[in-house]
Amino acid sequence: MQHFSEEFSAEVVKQQYANCKDIRLKTIMESAVTHLHEFVKEVEPTQEEWMYMIEYLTKTGQKCDDKRQEFILLSDVLGISALVDTINNRKTLNATESTVLGPFHVKNAPIKEMGDNINYDGKGEPAYIFGSVTDTDGNPIDGAEIDVWQANEDGFYDIQQPDVQPKMNLRGIFSTKDDGKYWFKSVKPKFYSIPTDGPVGTMIYATGRHPNRPAHLHYIVSAEGYKPVVTHVFVKGSEYLDSDAVFGVKDSLISEYVLIEDSMKAKEIGFETSYYELEFNFVLEKYSL
Repeated sequence: MQHFSEEFSAEVVKQQYANCKDIRLKTIMESAVTHLHEFVKEVEPTQEEWMYMIEYLTKTGQKCDDKRQEFILLSDVLGISALVDTINNRKTLNATESTVLGPFHVKNAPIKEMGDNINYDGKGEPAYIFGSVTDTDGNPIDGAEIDVWQANEDGFYDIQQPDVQPKMNLRGIFSTKDDGKYWFKSVKPKFYSIPTDGPVGTMIYATGRHPNRPAHLHYIVSAEGYKPVVTHVFVKGSEYLDSDAVFGVKDSLISEYVLIEDSMKAKEIGFETSYYELEFNFVLEKYSL
């Protein structure tokens, strides 16, 4: 076995994986070693700089808890989450495009009835969101589950403000019937800043970037026998559409919130004032047999 040297550093380390029986794991580790060693050789960090990198990752882990996932945020702002998502969800046919999950999804959101209002804090501009879920042939999907969540008027998700916002504010799960249609009430999203009080924020500001995300509504849409889609619907005209801090924007996911000033129509829906309407239709692709 060759001894360690600067020239052959990666090759020497990779020899240690020769007996790895998991071929996929072996491939991943060898590739990681190759690229990490090439990175170090290209950058030639000082020992102080390398220790800073280690301490930075340590602080990133220490910032994580059951309500905050700083490592997901780090992956997001480096564009890695977007790249992994794109590779694993290469668009086929006319299926709805996916984008990053983000760090603020929660499991076990409340099950809601169609037409329910998920805005519990009463802030923001009222919005009526509706559309359909169909397959790639245009057939409605019965029993599609639509998991939605968004930040409030002040730019925070409920789990970021457990002592301020009502629990499960602006979250809900809806299920379609045989017509594939869905509808619910919420608020028009606003752009907001990702959390900057941790290591990710330190890196964002140190590199001259901004921390903002364009206004959007999160969705996970799934149905038995179909590939689920994790996605956003972005507000047309929102600030930062061209410079999303986590690189989640795709043209097909930008849609317009239309202002409705018809008082009679507003009353029928359950709003007291003018409101915005958003129509967005989802197309799911069947799993291959």
